[in-house]
Amino acid sequence: MYLFLRDRLEHYQIFIYFFAVISAVGIAFLVAGTDVLESWITPSLGLMLFVTFLQVPLADLGRAFTRIRFLAALIISNFLIIPLLVALLVQFLPTTNLMVKLGFLLVLLTPCIDYVVTFSHIGKADSRLLLASTPALLVIQMLLLPVYLRVFFGDSVADLVQFEPFVDAFVWLIVVPLFLAVLVQLWAARSKLGSRVEVGLGLLPVPATALVLFIVVTAVVPQLGAAIEVALLVVPFYVVFAVTAPFIGWVVARVVKLEVSAARAVAFSSATRNSLVVLPLALAVPGAIPVLPAIIVTQTLVELVASIIYMRLIPKLGAT
Repeated sequence: MYLFLRDRLEHYQIFIYFFAVISAVGIAFLVAGTDVLESWITPSLGLMLFVTFLQVPLADLGRAFTRIRFLAALIISNFLIIPLLVALLVQFLPTTNLMVKLGFLLVLLTPCIDYVVTFSHIGKADSRLLLASTPALLVIQMLLLPVYLRVFFGDSVADLVQFEPFVDAFVWLIVVPLFLAVLVQLWAARSKLGSRVEVGLGLLPVPATALVLFIVVTAVVPQLGAAIEVALLVVPFYVVFAVTAPFIGWVVARVVKLEVSAARAVAFSSATRNSLVVLPLALAVPGAIPVLPAIIVTQTLVELVASIIYMRLIPKLGAT
């Protein structure tokens, strides 16, 4: 029965995710005050990552740190080539609005550290390598984002951005879920009850991911508000990024001769951005509301749809 349920959930996951997104959009438009669900985004992401970490042999994670070529591919794609793509795209934005450009750069220059692990796992990529690399990705983007912003805007704009949310994200979306997953795996190795609990939690990755999609979309759609028109201006550029970025990651990974599953992980990482983490950064910028969060939220919605497509198409990369 367990294997049947897990197989059905995985087989119909794309439909489940689309249903979650469509339902969330409908509720956001029909029910007032759904933006209060914003406080549930981090806990739901933590749950999703916890059940995802349980699917990964954590004892093998240490080996990922020895994969120098994988780390090199991640760094080259996310922090060298992707920024060049973003620098090109921002030149064609049909607006001179500073907040639009700042939001566009904030979200596209920061690689995802949270649900990309789940999506890559479902998308037949090496999620263990990506999981082990998330601390490095977070630290590097914390160091480089001020540099990127100064290059584009100068010191005055870069100094407006605070970086405490990056630390919070690292603790609550990486450290805590990973620690809990280790405890459950240790419990499962020593107890039949623990083993049953671990097996039961193995059914949750797809429902937990659907829950995150539902909460995020329900919470963020109302924030588009009065800025919906300016937010729509950047949608075509987000689509171009969503189409281009995974191929950048794939090509870089293959150039450094990574195996197929690792190359898929780089493709996922290159395509997914840290929108949920940079949103608090944006909200702390004076005069940011409503334009700056709307620009970032719009990217979230585009990426959620794109990620569902990635989970179907990226497994075909390198398939024989």
